[in-house]
Amino acid sequence: MIIVAGEALIDLVPAGPAADDELPALLPRRGGGPYNTAVALARLGSPAAFCSRLSTDHFGEALLRALTADGVDTSLVQRGPEPTTLAVAHIGDGGSATYTFHAEGTADRLFRLPDDLPAAARAISFGTCSLVLEPGAGAYEELMRRASRNGLFTVLDPNIRPGLIPDADAYRARFRSWLPHTTVLKLSEEDAAWLAESTDLAAAVEEWLASGPYAVVLTRGGAGLTVRTRDGLELSVPGTETDVVDTIGAGDTVNAALLHRLDHHGALTGMPSLDADQWYDVLAFAARAAALTCSRAGAQPPYASELEVGEHPVVR
Repeated sequence: MIIVAGEALIDLVPAGPAADDELPALLPRRGGGPYNTAVALARLGSPAAFCSRLSTDHFGEALLRALTADGVDTSLVQRGPEPTTLAVAHIGDGGSATYTFHAEGTADRLFRLPDDLPAAARAISFGTCSLVLEPGAGAYEELMRRASRNGLFTVLDPNIRPGLIPDADAYRARFRSWLPHTTVLKLSEEDAAWLAESTDLAAAVEEWLASGPYAVVLTRGGAGLTVRTRDGLELSVPGTETDVVDTIGAGDTVNAALLHRLDHHGALTGMPSLDADQWYDVLAFAARAAALTCSRAGAQPPYASELEVGEHPVVR
């Protein structure tokens, strides 16, 4: 089982272009980086569980129903009467999305450290708002440390939302404290540049690798993905050609696809040791999965059947 820990929320996505001087109509869509990752894992065929705190409001009920419909284990989901976090999406040129969050007093912020994780758990994934917003962030952080001590394969996707981070320097220091407990660090080039600040990006990746992770995977939008490992391997794959509707959920799909395909190569047990061909397969699979998500509105990760030979867009 692969556990995904973090927030679920509702994305309010523009229904289409607005007339001059008018506000766009907004459509509610299930979302949140960890939530999308859990759904994507289940759709790809990996046994997945979601660890979070959901509201008992109608949005929370809808989030829970969808997890169950896709076969995600919800035994680690806590419930509370607080409202569901809302993220208002703005879709820019090229389909890129930026967000304004309404997260004060919401359910996920009161997440509590669970007593135990299922014995079947082999890997766990963290990221996004849940590692920023207290007091829940501290509980997620302690869960990360405990999971690492217990030998779980741990993936971290910071997925930086600067508007939620009150003290950038304090967050960067906290991020560095997570690295000894991380097996694979996955992040976008933009997030990496924000975290590295004035440091050369290549030098920052080397510093992060020296702090703990076995591998750092950088997503580069349409240009593809790059991995650098502690063993000295550096490998890139091109992006996958598709007509982009928006990029909502693309990075979350990459998280799930990486874990799913790493598991295919037996890398979730012990320290991973993949050769160049295996890493190329993992990254290419993730690029194809992300392209399918980008080809439709909102966070709609693909199912395994859509990634079968002949069912995916053509690699550049």
